[in-house]
Amino acid sequence: MPVQRVSFYFSAHEDDWQLFMNPSAFRDVLDGIKTVFVHVTAGDAGLGTKNGGRKHPYYLAREHGAESAIIFMADAEEDAPGEKSVSTTVLNGHPIRRVSYRNTVAYFLRLPDGGTEGQGYADTGYQSLDRLKEEELETMTAIDDTTTYEGWQDLVVTLRALIDRERAQAPSVDLHVPDLDPAINPNDHPDHVMTAHAAREAAENLNARRFHHPGYMCGTRPENLSGYDRDMKCAVYAVTLAAIQALGHSTNWRHYDQSFIARDYCRVEQPP
Repeated sequence: MPVQRVSFYFSAHEDDWQLFMNPSAFRDVLDGIKTVFVHVTAGDAGLGTKNGGRKHPYYLAREHGAESAIIFMADAEEDAPGEKSVSTTVLNGHPIRRVSYRNTVAYFLRLPDGGTEGQGYADTGYQSLDRLKEEELETMTAIDDTTTYEGWQDLVVTLRALIDRERAQAPSVDLHVPDLDPAINPNDHPDHVMTAHAAREAAENLNARRFHHPGYMCGTRPENLSGYDRDMKCAVYAVTLAAIQALGHSTNWRHYDQSFIARDYCRVEQPP
């Protein structure tokens, strides 16, 4: 049966959609909708491919967290495990890690984490999405040296190729991105902001519903999740952290639980 609807979740880091775009993502997966998670940066916190004194590199632990959460959602109402497929997909000339499982797909572009100031880190050459968009950088290279983007537009075109590949002929598309309205979502992480810009530019002229999710400022709003919805969000984030810990890296449950787990805010922009 042809796919009728595809939901795209664009995140800067490997735990963003769990914190700021859930339980929407969980509902899409449970409803059998093809759900595509795009992780733009490696979330490496300046470590690049280093392990920070642990057994495994930090970026791989974060990817493991995201993958585990996606598989958890996809298996939530199934009697037997599915089959995971891992491949390298070339889009606009750029090889990108792609993981598919049941009705889900995850991409990991592994671009350097830009940090909370958007200027990047010394060990990854002060590369950041913010500096690439502002043309302070001519190129930006994935932390594992698999590919280099020749400017901001090259990244945008690559993301559009990703959307087109996964959408195929589906008549309905949902696009979930960080909210760019500074009145609604002020002082968000620069990587969140730049990911939203890139995704929105990539989806230009695409007949899609756009879901705008605020980031860190959610922690300042009243709690609006309870019962089943809160349980859904809490479970997915707990799986994420457990998988990170399984690869030897520490997490901070208390900080994020108190700030974001009981909150979910989103505004929807209908297509023309």
